[in-house]
Order: sequence, then C-alpha cells, then structure tokens
Amino acid sequence: MSSNGPQKSHATLRYTSMRASIFLGCLLVALLLGRFGVIPVSGEAGVVFLVLLAAVASAPLSYVLLSKQRDEMSTQITTKVAGMRSRTAERIASQNAEEDAADDAARATASRQS
Repeated sequence: MSSNGPQKSHATLRYTSMRASIFLGCLLVALLLGRFGVIPVSGEAGVVFLVLLAAVASAPLSYVLLSKQRDEMSTQITTKVAGMRSRTAERIASQNAEEDAADDAARATASRQS
C-alpha cells in the first residue's frame, strides 16, 4: 500500500474502468434503442453508428461524472513524476560530485608530479 492509502493507490485503474463502464452503459442504451426502432439502424453501418453515438454520449457524461476520479488520477501521476524527477536529479548530482572528486584528485596528482 502507498502512503495515499488503498483508496487512491489505483486511481488510474479506477478512472479507466469507470469510464469504460459509462461507455458500455451508453452502448447498451444505444443498442436497445436501435433494437426497438427508436433509432433507425440497418446493417453494419448502423451498428457502427450506434457505437459512435455511444462514444459521443459517454464523453460528456464521463467528463461531468468522473471529475473527482480524474483529479485523483492526475494527483497520483503528478506525485509519481515529481518523485522520479527528484530521484533523477539526486542521482545526477551524486554522479557529478563523484566525477568532480575524481577530477580534483587527478589534477592534484598531476600538479604534485610537475
């Protein structure tokens, strides 16, 4: 478990699964409307139309209904990226310090020999 607790440790997975669920719900509604003739559908083009209709309908629903989950996911990603950046910066700084120390030792040795 992370320091965020069990509720926020899988924010991306939770957001993605909820978004897929909203799309599948919209697809089910669109297919039912097409099946009962509310939306005229014929052939494969009609099914593609219903899938596109479900995608268009689910996008604003996801935007409105999942704002909290999207914010949690954004916070989680931002925290991980900041942690990776700070670890990288620390590693680079320590490598630079090691190189500087080795360079200073080499210069000191060369100046003693001359």
